[in-house]
Amino acid sequence: MNAEEDGGAPNRELYAVLQVSPESTTEEIKRAYRNWAQVYHPDKYQDVHMKETATENFQRICQAYEVLSDETKRQIYDIYGLEGLSAGLELATRTNRVEELKEELERLRQKKEEEKMAAQFIPSGIVVTNLSLPQVLDGDGIMAGMAMSSQVNTRLSKHTNFAMGGNLEVNNHGAGTAASTVLRHQLSSVQSMEFLAQVGLQSLIGVQTTRYVSSHSTATIGIRKSLQDGSINLSNTWTSQLSPTTNGNIQFVLGDQSSVAVGWQKKDDKMSASGELKVGTRYLGASAHYVHRYSSESHARIAGKYNSTTLEVEVGGGRKISDLTTVRMMYVIGIQGISWRFEMRRGSQKLVIPVLLSTYFDPAFAIGAFVVPTSLYLLLEKFVAKPYLLWREKGKALEDKQKTSAQVREARISAEKSQQLLRIVADRKKTKQIEANGLLIDRAVYGSLEALQKQDGTIPHGDTTSEEFINVTVPLNFLVNDSGQLKLHKGVKKSGIMGFYDPSPGEPKQLLVEYTYRGQKFKVIVDDYDELLIPQHAHLV
Repeated sequence: MNAEEDGGAPNRELYAVLQVSPESTTEEIKRAYRNWAQVYHPDKYQDVHMKETATENFQRICQAYEVLSDETKRQIYDIYGLEGLSAGLELATRTNRVEELKEELERLRQKKEEEKMAAQFIPSGIVVTNLSLPQVLDGDGIMAGMAMSSQVNTRLSKHTNFAMGGNLEVNNHGAGTAASTVLRHQLSSVQSMEFLAQVGLQSLIGVQTTRYVSSHSTATIGIRKSLQDGSINLSNTWTSQLSPTTNGNIQFVLGDQSSVAVGWQKKDDKMSASGELKVGTRYLGASAHYVHRYSSESHARIAGKYNSTTLEVEVGGGRKISDLTTVRMMYVIGIQGISWRFEMRRGSQKLVIPVLLSTYFDPAFAIGAFVVPTSLYLLLEKFVAKPYLLWREKGKALEDKQKTSAQVREARISAEKSQQLLRIVADRKKTKQIEANGLLIDRAVYGSLEALQKQDGTIPHGDTTSEEFINVTVPLNFLVNDSGQLKLHKGVKKSGIMGFYDPSPGEPKQLLVEYTYRGQKFKVIVDDYDELLIPQHAHLV
């Protein structure tokens, strides 16, 4: 288990292995490596089992030293951990600044993810089913129309992707179909080209190229020709990152559909928003939306749209009901009437069901159409959704605990073996401290905060190693220096210390220590990432 899974300081396990601070110098790291190597070098042990344990721990020490003693590897580890070192994110020595290193790592990781995704067939699709209550009242069927679109993306080669899609639309006025293909080729690390062909409702062919003009800006130039009337449209789009969470774009189109469009998009952990204004020879319109995320499970949305045929506002919200599935309900009011829209997204597939309630505006009906489903949603949220999600979370937590139980057992066995190798030196240091009337760790346990609180801050006698905490008296006595002091560094997860392990992954943990110094008794409790420095008068019992 790494620190990030526990919500603590990231990428500090190797510092815990050598028992050094994240701010330690190269010389301090070398000194710590030599000290640990003297304890765990396999050649010191004749017993087969002891030698195997020593070899395993010696490899951990060597790995920690190899990474932390190399400036470039240490920078990568501090940002992305061991995953960054093992995922092909090695950099040339030309990248020295931390900011440059982080940007380069992010770019390479994104590229790796893109290549991984592109290696698969990626289908996506949307189905829209239009329902109409006014039609039912007029004696017609409830179905007002249907539209479907589907697309499949695949990778042809390392630099070439191909997409093929189709659309079908049926309504009271007739039906139409369309099919399209897009071939995208990466010309270089900063430039790509796309070829487009479409037949059906709007037959056309086109080509466009996109280039990164800077680390925060892209430019796209394209040309499209209609196969129906032979008209040609030229387009030029510029996109720029305005801030870490905001992008802006402007598009110029020249031809029979000449227009200028300006837009922006903003997204962070709590919200996302966008807006666009478009002016053309045949079009004038604007749109905007805002989404607020109350949690990873639920969100609220408000949006508006205006053009020559549409003026509407929509309000609603959605909830994530599983890892892949999200549902949403929107209330829409505009010049075309009052309607509800239900959406369900599962993976890359989406189902949309607009329900037209009325073609005219009536204040009482409009209020009722908003209040009734909102009240129903709040009731379902309180009495159905929340209890279900709570039940699901508990089930997932139990499942995760069962999956990690085997790993925890292995880690406990490994920690106990490590303590066996530490015991000889720890006992020798303990004897020396007793003779000097110095620092003696009487008992210490590390583990679940809840489990330790049940003990009322009292360390149970005996082995003290259970499913919820581990006895760490031996490794702490080993870490006492010749001056009679013990220091555990701030920001370093204690489960990474040799002779420790994480008995309760995902839960808050503490270290509880009872010690004697110059004949007096002391006791201290520290959180997992807090510094421990003893002896201190404040710990006096």
